[in-house]
Amino acid sequence: MIHIHNLGFPRIGARRELKKALEAYWRGDIDAATLEDCGSELRARHWKIQAEAGLDLIPVGDFSFYDQVLDMSALLGAVPPRFNWHGGKVELDTMFRMARGRAPSGEPAAACEMTKWFDSNYHYMVPEFYAGQDFSLASSKLFDEVAEAQALGVPVKPMILGPLSWLWLGKVREGAFDKLELLSALLPVYADILHRLKQQGVEWVQIDEPILVLDLPAEWRQAFESVYHRLQGSGLKVLLASYFGALGENTRLACQLPVDGLHIDAIRAAQQIGDVLNWLPAWKILSLGVIDGRNIWRTDLDAALDYLDQARQHLGDRLWIAPSCSLLHVPVDLEQETRLEPELKSWLAFAYQKTGELAILKQALVAGRDALNNELETARAAIRSRRESPLTCRDDVRTRLAQIDEGMTQRHSRYSLRAEKQRAWLKLPLYPTTTIGSFPQTDEIRHCRRALRNGEISEADYVEQMQTQITTVIEKQQQLGLDVLVHGEPERNDMVEYFGEQLDGFAFTEYGWVQSYGSRCVKPPLIYGDIARPQPMTVSWASYAQSLSHKPVKGMLTGPVTILNWSFVRDDQPRADTCLQIALALRKEVQELEAAGIRIIQIDEAALREGLPLRRNEWQTYLNWAVRAFRLTASGVADETQIHTHMCYSEFNDIMPAIAAMDADVITIETSRSNMELLDAFEHFDYPNEIGPGVYDIHSPNVPEREQIVELMQKAARHIPAERLWVNPDCGLKTRGWPEVEKALANMVAAAQSLRT
Repeated sequence: MIHIHNLGFPRIGARRELKKALEAYWRGDIDAATLEDCGSELRARHWKIQAEAGLDLIPVGDFSFYDQVLDMSALLGAVPPRFNWHGGKVELDTMFRMARGRAPSGEPAAACEMTKWFDSNYHYMVPEFYAGQDFSLASSKLFDEVAEAQALGVPVKPMILGPLSWLWLGKVREGAFDKLELLSALLPVYADILHRLKQQGVEWVQIDEPILVLDLPAEWRQAFESVYHRLQGSGLKVLLASYFGALGENTRLACQLPVDGLHIDAIRAAQQIGDVLNWLPAWKILSLGVIDGRNIWRTDLDAALDYLDQARQHLGDRLWIAPSCSLLHVPVDLEQETRLEPELKSWLAFAYQKTGELAILKQALVAGRDALNNELETARAAIRSRRESPLTCRDDVRTRLAQIDEGMTQRHSRYSLRAEKQRAWLKLPLYPTTTIGSFPQTDEIRHCRRALRNGEISEADYVEQMQTQITTVIEKQQQLGLDVLVHGEPERNDMVEYFGEQLDGFAFTEYGWVQSYGSRCVKPPLIYGDIARPQPMTVSWASYAQSLSHKPVKGMLTGPVTILNWSFVRDDQPRADTCLQIALALRKEVQELEAAGIRIIQIDEAALREGLPLRRNEWQTYLNWAVRAFRLTASGVADETQIHTHMCYSEFNDIMPAIAAMDADVITIETSRSNMELLDAFEHFDYPNEIGPGVYDIHSPNVPEREQIVELMQKAARHIPAERLWVNPDCGLKTRGWPEVEKALANMVAAAQSLRT
C-alpha cells in the first residue's frame, strides 16, 4: 500500500500561540504547567490536521519549545558543565538557559552557540562536546508525546536526529579529539531510545541524517555503515531521512544501509531518483519528497504524478510520498489569508494545504487521474494562471537587468585610498563604537504601527510619532557616548518585510509566520514578479535622524542577497536574476541616501552564508552572483562614503575570499557566542578592510560586563590591527528591552574608552 506521511509540521501555531506562551513564561506571566498545556493543545491540533488529510503516518517529536537539535541534546544528556546539571532529567528551564543564557529558574550562564540549520533561515543550538563525555537518557519528552499521540489515536512515526548528523552539527569545546570517538558512548543511548519506542508499540521511527547530502570525509561515510549495523535489533522499522539536496556520492551508501526505508528530496534533487532506484534493494521502502517543504508555491500535481508513476513501476507499494523536508519552514494555513489578491492566493499552498496535496497524489496514483479530475483541474488552472499572468513580468525591469555592466560593480578607488578619505571626513576615534541598527521595538511603537495599518491615525500623525521615537534614540545614543549613531528603525516591522512592502513584485501575508529560532518568528515576503523601486524607502528617516546630531548617522538597508534568501522566492526564473533585480532597486536607494548627506551606509547581508549550496562544487557559482549583487548595490557612491555590511551566526572560514570580494569598508560579524573563534578566519586570510566583531550576545538577556568586552576586544586585536577594529553588539537590539540595552551599551562604550588608553 502506498503511504503518505510527513517529516514534520510547523510548531508555532497558526496565530503564533507558542511564541506568545513562551514569552509570557519567560516574563513570569504564566507558569510551566500553562506553557505545557499550550504545547499539548498545539500538538493535538496539528496531529488532527494531518490525520484529517489522510496521512498514514504522522510525525511525533517534531514539536519543540525551542529547537529540535537542543531537544536531542537534552534527550542524550549532553548538557555543558556551566549549566550545573548533575544528571537525572533535563528540565525545561535548563534547556532555556542553554538556549538563552537565562530562564525563570537556575543561575544565568553563557548561552550555547546558535547557527543556521544547513542552508535555511532556521537556527539551531550547537551541541557542545568534551573529551570523555558521557551520555544518558535524560528526557522523557519524546516518549511522553508518543503516548499522548497514541491516546488520541494518531498513527505515530516518532522522529529523532540521527547520531552522525547530531555529532556533525556540534563542536568540540574542550580537548583536541575526533568527534567520532564519542560514538562508543553515544550509540547505547540511541539503542535505549529505540528500545523505549518499541516498548510503546511504535512500528516505524524516522531517523534524520541530513548530512548525507553533504561532502562527507571518508571516515564519516564509513561510520554510517557501522553505526546503523549497531542500531539494528530494536525490532523497529527505520525510515532514514535525507533532505535539502542530492545524496550524490553517498547514494550507494544510503541505499544499502541496514534500514527499512529511505527518504530523499525530489524537489531540490529530482535528478537523483534514477540513481536511487538503481541502488535501492528490492525489499526497501523509498519515500519521495515531492511537495516543496521550503517554499509556498502550489505543487504542479501533474508533473509530480508523471515521475511518481515511473517510480511506482519500479517500487509498487514500496513507494511512499511526502514533502521534501519538514514543513517547519512554511506557514501553517493559507485559509487565514483574507487580504491576498485572489489570483496570487490561488498559486500558493501552506503546510495545511500541502498535506492536502499529498492526499490528492495518493488518490490519483491508486484510483487514476480521472477519478481526481476536479482536484487536478483546479491545480492545473492555478499553474496556468501563474505562468501566463502579467503580474510576474515587467519589460522595463528586464531591460535594466540586461544593461548591467562591470563598471557598475566597482568602487572608484581601492580600499586603502578610500579609507584615508573616510578617516579624514568622519574623524572617528580608535575603536569607534556603534550598533547594528535597530533599537527596542516597544509596545508603544507596535501600537502606533498597528493604528496606522487599521486606519486609526493618519500618515502625518504616524510620521510625527516615529520622529519622536527617533529623537529619543538619537538622544540616548549621544548620552551614552556612541561614535556612529543609528535612527533605531522604529518604523520597520522586519528587516526584509519593510523593504519588500515598498518594492514592486512582492506580496505579504497576514499570518504567514515561520520560526527562525525559539520564540522569534518572521513573516517572509512572497516574491512573485519582477522587482522595481517606485520611490525612496529610507531617505526621509535617515535624513531626519542626521539633522539631530553632528555625529554621523548610518543609513540602514537590508542587502539583496538577504532579502532574497529570507523571502519565499519565485521558482520560475533563476534566483540570480531575482537577486540582481533587487540589487538594482537598492542601488538607487544607496545613491539617494548619499545625496541626502548620509556618509555611512550599512547594507546588511546577514543571510549571505546561508544561501551557500551544500555541495562545495556548487559554491563558486552562487558566490559569484551573490557578491556581484552586493557590489552592484554598494558601488555607485563616492570614495568618502563608507559602506558597512553585517553578517551574523554563520561560519565564514571557508568563504573568506568572497567576503573580501564584497569590498565593504567595514564588516560587522557575530563573534560573542563563539568567543571570537570567527576571527581566526580573518587573521589567516589577512582580511584587508575594517571589522566590528560583535562583543556581546543580544539574543541573551544577560548584560555584558565592561571587563568581558575589553577582554574580547584584546583578543580581537591579536588578530586584527587596532586601527581597523570597531566595537559593536553582535546583532540588532530590536528584541531587547531598554534597561538592559542602556546598561550593555554603557559598558560597551566604557570598554572602548578603556581600550583607547
